[in-house]
Amino acid sequence: MKPLREVAESYMALADAQRQLLEGAYEAAAASCRKAMDSSRRMPPEEAFDHAGFDAFCHAGLAEALARLGSNEAALHSADLALNYFNRRGELNQDEGKLWIMAVFSRALALDGLGRGADALKEFRKASEMLAERKGETPAREALLAEAAGRIDALGSLAKPEKPAGYRAWWEFWS
Repeated sequence: MKPLREVAESYMALADAQRQLLEGAYEAAAASCRKAMDSSRRMPPEEAFDHAGFDAFCHAGLAEALARLGSNEAALHSADLALNYFNRRGELNQDEGKLWIMAVFSRALALDGLGRGADALKEFRKASEMLAERKGETPAREALLAEAAGRIDALGSLAKPEKPAGYRAWWEFWS
């Protein structure tokens, strides 16, 4: 098989995964992300191909699919792999930026599913800020913003303030 065919096969599988995610076909999306990574790994090592970047794109989609399926440990791992790449790159083009946001959002979903509410709250806030500042079109942007707002409200109400309103330390009563 020629490398050009492998590149096309990889990107086709990734495009299928993105479509399947939008349709809510999470198992199929996870399979397509894995197929995309497998196809890209069949390229000869001497070929010029950004494997790290492509894997980050695949892991961003895989993290979302796994988080929606409730496989939170695996989703967190994939999100962290994607974010390791995206956070080092800084400002990304429009398509990569969408995947960066989804990796942050998927990380928040995974953390929430793992019962790590404080960490999830921070990530949902970050994802909401990224979505709000995003100039380009992000698929299902309004639905993601609404979901993040709902989860922020739910997680925020669970977080207990360090000191209740009107709190006074015991020594203040005796002074």
